[in-house]
Amino acid sequence: MDKETARIEAFSDGVFAIAITLLVLELKIPHESDVGEVALSTLLLRQWPAYVSFVISFAFIGIMWINHHRLFNHIKRADNTLMILNLLLLMGVTAVPFPTAILSQHLGHFDDKLAALVFNGTYVVIAIVFNVLWRYAVHEGRLLGHDADLTTIEHITKQYAFGPLLYLASFGLAWINVAASLALSFGLAIFFALPPHVAARHKREG
Repeated sequence: MDKETARIEAFSDGVFAIAITLLVLELKIPHESDVGEVALSTLLLRQWPAYVSFVISFAFIGIMWINHHRLFNHIKRADNTLMILNLLLLMGVTAVPFPTAILSQHLGHFDDKLAALVFNGTYVVIAIVFNVLWRYAVHEGRLLGHDADLTTIEHITKQYAFGPLLYLASFGLAWINVAASLALSFGLAIFFALPPHVAARHKREG
């Protein structure tokens, strides 16, 4: 790896891998003492909040890793500010298992609204940091390579510009309907998985 950002990317990949692996810890195996009283299938079904939380957070971290890779295909140089912004992003990534655990334990209960707010609020903060990192790197071509594809960079910038607002909408929706806010969060993860030029085309057609 001869890129100036190679160490940043390698370190980031490790953080993403650890964070996404920790999510599985919320998928519990029913205790054997409970199996005699309630069918195993019932006990497994009762854990549906953990499955929902796991799938959304797995998609979020995985797709954010994809986008992180896309960004650093264009970012060729690094400075102290970029490294600090990247660390702030990774701090958000490592925090994801915590709101995921909160949601998995409280989804479907009387206090699931607060759990959804914490869950979606984490994504709002990460989306903001993600945007700040990218905009810092591309401002006047500050950290881009000489062969930068300006059209692709413009598509990425436009796609990500809506991230914080859309996740904020998901956060606000949690006050009204928790299920709808989680569905929107999952939909946003899928949207940001699309290549920037495809997302831009869908936006124009919509």
